[in-house]
Amino acid sequence: MEHAISAKGLRKRYGETQAVDGVTFDVAQGEFYGILGPNGAGKTTTLELVEGLREPDEGTARLLGSPSWPRDRTLLRRIGVQLQASAFFEKLTAREQIRTFASLYGVPADRADAMLDTVGLVDKAGTREDKLSGGQAQRLSIACALVHDPELVFLDEPTTGLDPQARRNLWDLLRQINAEGRTVVLTTHYMDEAETLCDRVAIMDHGRVLRAGPPRELVEELGCDSLEDVFLQLTGREYRE
Repeated sequence: MEHAISAKGLRKRYGETQAVDGVTFDVAQGEFYGILGPNGAGKTTTLELVEGLREPDEGTARLLGSPSWPRDRTLLRRIGVQLQASAFFEKLTAREQIRTFASLYGVPADRADAMLDTVGLVDKAGTREDKLSGGQAQRLSIACALVHDPELVFLDEPTTGLDPQARRNLWDLLRQINAEGRTVVLTTHYMDEAETLCDRVAIMDHGRVLRAGPPRELVEELGCDSLEDVFLQLTGREYRE
């Protein structure tokens, strides 16, 4: 089966900082894949290279069988991207936001309205984005990334800054997205999140993938009690949220 993502030897440098240093990984179609690591590990830059938002200094990435760089407009219609910092149009309600995103892809308004129901925001349809809670804003951001029904979805730390209950509510939505047949790639620095959601994880630090595999297998392979212990063993430092 063709991989949804195939990244080979990706590198990106900013001045003296090697943000991504030879990253290689594959993601199977329909898989929930996590890129796990502390802030500054290179997770976001890796995602941007794979998505085609940045040109790699070295290496290649293929999405759904096609190169992600140079950017291919036909490929962009097959992927959905939720960035770490959501960028909404000012002074628009939740319904107006998602209808605007939908119009960019030629998606009808009724499909946009249905996505609000999918992410549990029907009762907030008339509320401006800046009046939504953190969890509601994240749900709206994910809805905008899904409104054109992409095959492959990228989520960059979608639960950062949310309270524990909002995080778990969002986990239910992410499971649903994956259960519908979409391939999901998630970056996170929450170990419990990775263990709960991901089929496989890649643990990154200092721009490199240190180890990859199913969370439970990594724990057993390295003789650890938890993914937090795996992180400590691989990086030499304790995990901190």
